[in-house]
Amino acid sequence: MNFKQLMLYGIFGVLATLIDIATYWAVSRAFGLSVVTSTIIAWTVSVFFSYWSNRKYVFESKTTSFIRVFFEAVYFFACRIATGLLDVAIMYIFADLLGLNDVIVKTVSNIIVIILNYVASKLFIFKERKKS
Repeated sequence: MNFKQLMLYGIFGVLATLIDIATYWAVSRAFGLSVVTSTIIAWTVSVFFSYWSNRKYVFESKTTSFIRVFFEAVYFFACRIATGLLDVAIMYIFADLLGLNDVIVKTVSNIIVIILNYVASKLFIFKERKKS
């Protein structure tokens, strides 16, 4: 395991989480949007930040050909959509249905999502590929 990479992922993961939670709080409180709508908006903002930071700083992707960058991005966003749907489901079940504190649930949900996203990024998305 690459300690530097894990540390950078942690740092950028915390930043993405703060962006996600702050965006969620801002749009849910300032605009009075529902839990699910606020979660989707917050997720969208944080996932764009995550792609940029993961590609550039964490996994230092050397991919340059258009087709490889395209598929790297597709895999990244597909994974994030899957974990984003998990985030929405967690928020809906625990905040909407069970009435737990939405910001606390959002924080716990982000921890789960960060772990799943690291594993997918490390093993599949930014995996160094042999030149063909």
